[in-house]
Amino acid sequence: MDKPKYEMRMSLNVLNHLGLNLYSNVPAVLSEVVANSWDADATSVEIVIEQERDKIIITDDGHGMSETEINRKYLNVGYERRKNEQVRTPKHDRPVMGRKGIGKLSLFSIAETVVVHTVKDREKSGFVMSVADIKAAIEKEGSTYHPEPLDESEITLGKEGTQIILTDLKKRVSRTTSIALRKRLARRFSIIGTEHNFDVTIDGTRVTAGDRDYFDKLQYMWHYGDGSEKSKESRRLEKLEHTQKRTGTFKGPGEGDADSVNYRVRGWIGTVRKSGDLNTENGGDNLNKIVVMVRGKLAQEDILEDFSEGGLYTKYIIGEIHADFLDQDDSEDIATTNRQEIIKDDPRYRALQNWVRGELKHIQSRWTDLRKEQGEQEARKIDAIDKWLERLNSGERRQAKSLFGKIGQLTLDENDKAGLYQQCVLAFENIRYKGKLEALEQITPENLDAVTQIFAALDDIEASLYYRIVQERLRVIEALRAHVTDNAKEKVVQEYLYEHLWLLDPSWDRATETPLMEQSVTTAFAKIDSNLTDEERRGRFDIKYKMTSGKHVIIELKRADQVLSEYDLGYQVGKYRNALLKLVETTGKNEPVEVVCIVGKPLTEWKTPVQQEESKKSLAVRDIRVVLYNELIEDAYRNYQAFLDKNREAGRVYRLIRDIGNRSVTHKLGGGPDEPNC
Repeated sequence: MDKPKYEMRMSLNVLNHLGLNLYSNVPAVLSEVVANSWDADATSVEIVIEQERDKIIITDDGHGMSETEINRKYLNVGYERRKNEQVRTPKHDRPVMGRKGIGKLSLFSIAETVVVHTVKDREKSGFVMSVADIKAAIEKEGSTYHPEPLDESEITLGKEGTQIILTDLKKRVSRTTSIALRKRLARRFSIIGTEHNFDVTIDGTRVTAGDRDYFDKLQYMWHYGDGSEKSKESRRLEKLEHTQKRTGTFKGPGEGDADSVNYRVRGWIGTVRKSGDLNTENGGDNLNKIVVMVRGKLAQEDILEDFSEGGLYTKYIIGEIHADFLDQDDSEDIATTNRQEIIKDDPRYRALQNWVRGELKHIQSRWTDLRKEQGEQEARKIDAIDKWLERLNSGERRQAKSLFGKIGQLTLDENDKAGLYQQCVLAFENIRYKGKLEALEQITPENLDAVTQIFAALDDIEASLYYRIVQERLRVIEALRAHVTDNAKEKVVQEYLYEHLWLLDPSWDRATETPLMEQSVTTAFAKIDSNLTDEERRGRFDIKYKMTSGKHVIIELKRADQVLSEYDLGYQVGKYRNALLKLVETTGKNEPVEVVCIVGKPLTEWKTPVQQEESKKSLAVRDIRVVLYNELIEDAYRNYQAFLDKNREAGRVYRLIRDIGNRSVTHKLGGGPDEPNC
């Protein structure tokens, strides 16, 4: 017979892609070992992490392997069990998880050496595989690798089953903890536990559904499939506030002559109370996803990422969908090589995507309604809001509830929530009164008194808004008063002053200087600074240029312990004032310039109040204002406190906002404060 003209050979280099570099983390690798134990009819899998010995040991009580089976199945890369054997296990009638026959290669992505001990029908077998030896075989372009056999006396496994020992672990593996591994394995399997006659322990502690560590965070749940509401996981949901049974059946593309078939899923999709509960945990799993499980094992890391959903609700979602129809024994395998994802253009997966998309729309609608209801309930725990709502008519109350419901959809701490409640009320009142303004066209001399009522209401809102601004400013002033000491005045004032120019003048809300002007001033001031005397440098803490309310301002902070005369002060700041005036002239604008000096000690001329007043007038002629550190704080406080004192009873909305700010949280039925559970 003639030699074939063409020949295709497989290189051991394929192992680089199927094993050595395929998996990225320890849980994914150990999941393949656990799946093999399930397929071996094991009822117990024990995982031991010996970090001090750089070793991981996995032992199961499955059927083990004979020497023949090791060579024909385990060492046969790509051995397809479902085509060569029964598709259900002989002892426990389990649906087989393995399919491609390459999962065992994943071990080399976390360990340099793999030792296998196995016992079947009292026959002991064992061998050692190492990455170094495999690579050496690859370099020789060979197509066969011969693991090193173990003598029967070297096999420590004393019962039927299989033991895999991973040694020479890679660096990232040595940091794996048993707690983290239990959590992540629990999330990768739904068949672990006594109810499935399949126990997995890590360092002597059993892996349970509770290790998933998210059931207690769930607030609402939608479950699918028969018996899903009675699942072990559902029974753990003591804090669950809403559940709904949904159909898990939908149409999908058929095979052959069938136009369509009924696909069935089971599982659940839930939302948590706080989006932060789903944040990535110390480099671990990100829980904000919907995993797809097939035959009790993770098949798709996250189907949620397939959708471009932008609603707020998506930040709260977590779920687990079991779709065994994606892995039928007589259908084409649609899992990717690493068994953690599904080929997404397969019609079966697209059918699942369409069903999930519909469920997400339903969940979005219900979640929004539920959070709105909760938002209203939480808001009404504040006595002032509850009474305010009761005074509204039915239409207004419905609109107000909608506003509070939007707040209920957010995860906020109590202070932020109280602030939003206040803004919510102000916004509502604003809109409410603007609606009344439209009635001005219908006012006649007979009902002229209605005009007075409308403008009185608008005055209430204006007073309330200004009250909020004043409150914020008083908080800044109080912070200054609390922290300023003789030794820290310059630093503390510097920290607050440049961001809160209203401390110098109530009309100076914010800085408005342009980058070009600021750069020009900085350059001009730098030239002056280079010629300062040592004494002048020691006497100054800081100097800044600002523009606000159409005025160019130089703010100089003198050292709190420095004592200056009017002459010395005027001479020192005059240089900067003159430089700034020249720059302003070049802009062609006629804009005023002012110098504000913050000093710690009175000027030497300020021996009496009269002399102080005369000195200030003299400096003012040159656009120079001198303010003592203590005066700065106390004057600002008096200015704003005067407004509060004058308007303390200035209107209904003002008082309502004040009451909400005071966090008067009470139950409608009486009793003490209650923290909102949002």
